Amino acid sequence: MLLAIDTGNTNAKFALVDESGEILHRWRIATDARRTADEYAVWLDQLIQMAGYSRSDIDAVIIATVVPRALHNLQLLATHYFGCEALVAGRGAVAWGIQLRVAEPQSVGADRAVNAIAAHALAEGHKIVISFGTATTFDYVGPDGSYHGGSIAPGVNLSLDALYGAAAMLPRIAIEPPPNESVIGTTTVGQMQIGIYWGYVAMIEGMIARMKNEIGEPVSVIATGGLAILFQQHGHLFDRVEPDLTLRGLALLYRNREKT
Repeated sequence: MLLAIDTGNTNAKFALVDESGEILHRWRIATDARRTADEYAVWLDQLIQMAGYSRSDIDAVIIATVVPRALHNLQLLATHYFGCEALVAGRGAVAWGIQLRVAEPQSVGADRAVNAIAAHALAEGHKIVISFGTATTFDYVGPDGSYHGGSIAPGVNLSLDALYGAAAMLPRIAIEPPPNESVIGTTTVGQMQIGIYWGYVAMIEGMIARMKNEIGEPVSVIATGGLAILFQQHGHLFDRVEPDLTLRGLALLYRNREKT
């Protein structure tokens, strides 16, 4: 069984994947580059047992991370507790297998490359992949699965934290759709909800429209990340919401790895 690990700037996601590529269980923990392999093992071992498995059922580990400082301890986790050498997405036997058609291929985040792999398996033709995380990213994936670049905007939570932290009179609020489609609020909290929610909807709609116009061909829009469903409630901004896109991409990368 495969343990797939996707370490983002905010959360690290762990998933058990069977031989067919199906995700059996998934868990997440706050990303902390100081967390040791032992700490990961204590936390993960309990969850694996609660799911009805044991550490001995796992014989392979694959990691994608955009937090370089976290990688070493995750590799130690694989070596010390699962008895295998972790595969690192984009390196060696799990090289991307797709073209990164950008000016600086080495700077492409592992999560974005893995998402491109998963999106290519999910849909034919041209794709736009939108990922809602610490940052909100928009990526263009070609019909052959190649990654052509995209854009990066502040994530929704990041924007809310900045607003709360910089404005003394504004409260901390939860991210949720306003009660109606009015964009003229009558309370401070209501105005903040409108600004964040409808502001991001407008950005998403605008970016999709601009990317589609630039691509000039029919495009499928695939969204991932915890907030994708929240924005999909507005009126089907996306053709598909796939919460496990990055983990599915890791599973595909492992299954298609070079045989050595």
